Amino acid sequence: MTGRCWAELHRPLRAIPALEDALARYDDTRARDKALYLSWLAAAYLDAGGVEHSTAITARVLDLSEGLASVRPMARARLMAKRLEPHRSLAPVGALLERVKG
Repeated sequence: MTGRCWAELHRPLRAIPALEDALARYDDTRARDKALYLSWLAAAYLDAGGVEHSTAITARVLDLSEGLASVRPMARARLMAKRLEPHRSLAPVGALLERVKG
């Protein structure tokens, strides 16, 4: 939760270590929670200028979101895709945006 709060405050230098530490304890069986916290990690990396890393993490959010009963992780992935839109000229971002559209 601490990392999520820092991410929402656009303080990536504080958010990233907290989120990475927490996510190290989540395995894929907790897909919903892991996807949600990964989405905040993606946002923090984007705030820090790590467009490609943010894109890769957002793709992982999409992977984990498939087949979940909860719509919230997919909504967070779409939000991240929208934030990444200005970087669509980068191949990984373009591919992610096509995936989200499709």
